[in-house]
Amino acid sequence: MKSWSPYKNHRLFTGTVFGVFVGLTVLIAVQPAAQIQANNAPLPTAVALTAEQQAGLRVFIGEGCVACHTQQVRNIDMDKTWGGRPGIPADYAWRKRLDVWRATPSTLGSERTGPDLTEVGERQPSDLWHLLHLYQPRSVVKESIMPAFPWLFEDSVAGTPAGLALNIPAAWRERGNRATIVPTRKAQHLVAYLLSLKQAELPTGEEPAFLAFSTPGNALGAAAGAAPMAAPGAAVLPDGAALYTTHCQACHQANGEGLKGAFPPLKGSSVVNDKDATLMVNIILEGYNARPEYGVMPGFAAKLTDAEIAAIVSHERSSWGNTAAPVTADFVKQLRALVKPVAAL
Repeated sequence: MKSWSPYKNHRLFTGTVFGVFVGLTVLIAVQPAAQIQANNAPLPTAVALTAEQQAGLRVFIGEGCVACHTQQVRNIDMDKTWGGRPGIPADYAWRKRLDVWRATPSTLGSERTGPDLTEVGERQPSDLWHLLHLYQPRSVVKESIMPAFPWLFEDSVAGTPAGLALNIPAAWRERGNRATIVPTRKAQHLVAYLLSLKQAELPTGEEPAFLAFSTPGNALGAAAGAAPMAAPGAAVLPDGAALYTTHCQACHQANGEGLKGAFPPLKGSSVVNDKDATLMVNIILEGYNARPEYGVMPGFAAKLTDAEIAAIVSHERSSWGNTAAPVTADFVKQLRALVKPVAAL
């Protein structure tokens, strides 16, 4: 008589394995996800994606952007570059499924080959810059290792709005001498999504703190927040060169020469070298859109303090051969008072 064994009962064995799999799935994946979703709602100040931005998210996933770009600001000091505060679960609560066949995409990323995009819409609000960067990254960022996406663009045809045409430098044109290049709908959707990426303010006004990267043996961390030395009796300004790199260099370039047909040069500019810096400061505060041959410059009144703007202006007026005098934070403060829509920082 043969002895009974569960290992010889294939139905029982298969059913047991399947039951364990289902149980572990519920315990490890489904239950925690449901708990997180129930306990974390979108922030009251968060804005849901529009249909165009949602389409841009599909392009973002489809083109593999998430492979090189993260969307998570960690609570460590070095991540202050990418956002004003560390990320929290509620920042991602608005994410939805792409469609019935595709699950909610994970945009947190795992490798920061390129810069974090959590606040790229705040950090780089120019749609023209993003379009040029997509067509040929090295046309705006010389050191970029990002691949180009020329298939997201096409030659213009009759009836194309003039405002969509890109002035691509001849050295970076693809497929021969293309006269006028315009973004496809996919490119426009992708840029709309990128411009939507901004951290929402917390309703309490209190933000999670970054962990200070400062130890007795780490001089770099200890000096990271130190103010630069100033002459006796002079007001201390932040590092204008560092601020220029963060807020201005992407468009006006490291050499101050801008990008022909897209962003004006600061090197040798009559506005920058003017003895009276009023116009230059007002442009930074309020933005500028008076020259159709260049892209729109957004205002920085709500993003930069008086001292930061003074430091940037002073840096630009004394770099690349410019010889104009520096400005003070008090001078910026007086002009800011005339910009009524934006309160002083």
